[in-house]
Amino acid sequence: MDQRDDWHLTDRLHYSHGRGDPFAAAVRATRMPMVITDPSQPDNPIVFCNEAFQSLTGYDHSEVIGRNCRFLQGTDTDAAEVEKIRMAIADGESVSVEILNYRKDGSTFWNALYLSPVRNDDGEIQFFFASQLDVTKHVAAKERVSEQRDEIENEVKLRTAELQAALEAKTLLLHEVDHRVKNNLTMIGSLLRLQSRRIGDPVLASKLDAMMDRIDALATVHRTLYQSDDVTKFDVAEFAVRLATDIIGSSGRGDIDLDTEVEPILVEAGEASSLGLVLNEILTNAIKHGLADGRPGTIKITGQCHGGDASIVIDDDGVGMVSEPSSGLGQTLINRLAKQTGATVAWSSRHPGTRVTLVLHDRN
Repeated sequence: MDQRDDWHLTDRLHYSHGRGDPFAAAVRATRMPMVITDPSQPDNPIVFCNEAFQSLTGYDHSEVIGRNCRFLQGTDTDAAEVEKIRMAIADGESVSVEILNYRKDGSTFWNALYLSPVRNDDGEIQFFFASQLDVTKHVAAKERVSEQRDEIENEVKLRTAELQAALEAKTLLLHEVDHRVKNNLTMIGSLLRLQSRRIGDPVLASKLDAMMDRIDALATVHRTLYQSDDVTKFDVAEFAVRLATDIIGSSGRGDIDLDTEVEPILVEAGEASSLGLVLNEILTNAIKHGLADGRPGTIKITGQCHGGDASIVIDDDGVGMVSEPSSGLGQTLINRLAKQTGATVAWSSRHPGTRVTLVLHDRN
């Protein structure tokens, strides 16, 4: 049967745009490679191929007709894609795959294959119609994009690892700096305490003691920083609890209880020293003045975030406020350092005791 006779078989099919030779002529003339197979014959052979298919594969008409389409497969053809085609034919369904095929000269091309059953009026499959499209350039472009993506991902991983290593080195360096600063401040405090014991003037000794307390507070700031995992942030609420514990412990006052209820309040590490000194003045005042003369009592620290702000409230049940806070050095430090960090400090009376509220604004 020659090519023209093959196409008389289309007279047995019905199409939405006509039947018989007009359709056959359109299929023969199209630039898209096409074949028709006959599943009623053994091994479902090709019974028609157009010139576009012959040009794509390099095979002549006589080398194609009567053969199963698998002759286009080769060593590197994906078996999984072949199985998809086999299952679609067995189930009488359409299938679309991209499969590596081989030309007559052995060269390869990526074939975008679409295969669909053609049924008669009774719903019986008479033929399988298959169109091909050479998408080699498209697949090669996808492979290049994939390779470039892999290269970019590898480069990103490499750069991320380098940045992580640099960050770890920076963190280690900053922790070492904070540790050494803390040790130096502790040493300065020890030297001042030795000197304080030699001072006979109680007023001068008292002022020197206050200065040593501030140095201790700064040492506690740096101790908190070098123990933190994030060198850029400082948990001021955790610090307040740690500082209160240190102050009560160093005072030797076993009759002062510490009650805390705080959640993390993170500030920039650069604000740590200023806020640390503010809290030191507030806590020192509560312990040394509110609970002076051996008066037992409780210091309560509450820390919470609300909206964009955060607050640390320090309550004592001591003698309470006799008057507004004085304008001494401690109050001057509180006012200046609070303003420097954008915070506000408010004092109020309790019954009994005093409440001091430190508000940190715009923490977001």
